[in-house]
Amino acid sequence: MKILVQKFGGTCLDTPEKRSLAVERIREAVDNDYRVVAVVSAMGRRGEPYATDTLIGLAREISPELAPRELDLLMSCGEIISAVLMVSELKARGLKALALSGGQSGIITDTTFGDARILRVEPAHVLKHLEEGYVVVVAGFQGRAESGDITTLGRGGSDTSAAALAAALQAEAVEIYTDVDGIMTADPRIVPEARTIPVVTYEETVQLAREGARVIHPRAVEIAARAGIPVRVRTMAADGKTTLVTSADKAAASPWSDWQNGKPVTGITYRESLVQIVVPGVFQGAPIRPERIFEAVRCVSVDLINVFPEMISFVVSEQDATEALMSLENAGVPAEAFSGRAKVTVVGFSMHGRPGVMYTVVKALAGADVRIYATADSHMTISCLIDGELLSKAVNALHKAFHL
Repeated sequence: MKILVQKFGGTCLDTPEKRSLAVERIREAVDNDYRVVAVVSAMGRRGEPYATDTLIGLAREISPELAPRELDLLMSCGEIISAVLMVSELKARGLKALALSGGQSGIITDTTFGDARILRVEPAHVLKHLEEGYVVVVAGFQGRAESGDITTLGRGGSDTSAAALAAALQAEAVEIYTDVDGIMTADPRIVPEARTIPVVTYEETVQLAREGARVIHPRAVEIAARAGIPVRVRTMAADGKTTLVTSADKAAASPWSDWQNGKPVTGITYRESLVQIVVPGVFQGAPIRPERIFEAVRCVSVDLINVFPEMISFVVSEQDATEALMSLENAGVPAEAFSGRAKVTVVGFSMHGRPGVMYTVVKALAGADVRIYATADSHMTISCLIDGELLSKAVNALHKAFHL
């Protein structure tokens, strides 16, 4: 039995016309002898009737404080509504279909409400219905704890649902449908010349997602990578562009891989609304030990850490900046904050050991009059902290410098 898991994001389902396109993609798969599991997100975005943020806002109009358990119960409703509507659409077009909640599909989680981790997937219920010829529509973003409570998987949870089900069902592939042309070399809203990447590795996709690209959740890619299941990211149109996410070996062998063209960088991504915090290395004649600083901010997520004898700097999100600064003040650590920063990152599997990549980054940013305040790198990323107002110039300069 050939199984295909297809995931449809909320913006792919928020109008009858878009749901009709989703049905066409499902029918194509059925006509190609696949048994289909369709994972759906809540329809639309903030402000639209069934979007998750809208439901949360409705509850908080009554009470700003909502217990995590009840909040998860509420947040699961948007996906349930989407699943039921999709089943109605499929039946209206002559396809056998039924809807399952995340828990009914066998997704078992811990009880970290709002950001639950999947413990295992028990696919027997889904397999039974697939063998009976049904298109199984699963409400994404949710699961069931062993206590019986409904849980949600955090932002991007529907991607995670799809990948976890695909792994448990040993599916041939996961298809992620979005409103953009696959995974692109840069944000097309910033770089009009950005193009769809035909083939990309699991590792590159995880890094692109972690550093700001929002096409697919990194946790979903990690699950697919462990199971060896290819991921196709594509638009709803039948002739839409597609990105294949696969292993490094298969990506390197692909005739469409940028590796074949000798490119060290696959894509450019970014994060905005960051605050750089700088602590002097010496205060009142005595050195400030790094462990004292990072003990003070141990409950805050920090990034782009640079440690020098004369100063220590790191970056936090705008929403965490006040907490970080107060924690440092309470620990008697002086600090200065610089808001309005952005982090721009170049990502590429084949940059490791490649001479001249950092030179190209620095030269491109200097040519665009973009100052670098801090850097960090790994075997496949180079990140630079810059002024947020210059983000568009930086991304375009890097995109051009690496001939993407």
